Amino acid sequence: MDPVNLMDDDAKIEALKKRIDQATSEEAVRSGTTQKGVDDNYRLGNRVLADLIAGIGGGALVGWVLDQFIGTAPWLFLIFLFLGIIVAFRNIIKLSNESAKKHK
Repeated sequence: MDPVNLMDDDAKIEALKKRIDQATSEEAVRSGTTQKGVDDNYRLGNRVLADLIAGIGGGALVGWVLDQFIGTAPWLFLIFLFLGIIVAFRNIIKLSNESAKKHK
């Protein structure tokens, strides 16, 4: 084989590899596979926020509805609101303890 042809073949192979890499990256961008997944901390933060909102909102809603039916406004609303806050914080503390154990 002629050394000039070997060098020419190597250049062609390198050019082909670059074109394949470029096409692969363009396809990844087009299909959306370049986006990174959601990390655990983001997921944990969303879970804490959901527990907090659900506990407070659920307790307030149940208390308000019972107050409307029984006519004890605002006492059941306040009682269930504080119970919702307590349950929400208990869930958040429990979740954070589980997360701490998992990361040890």
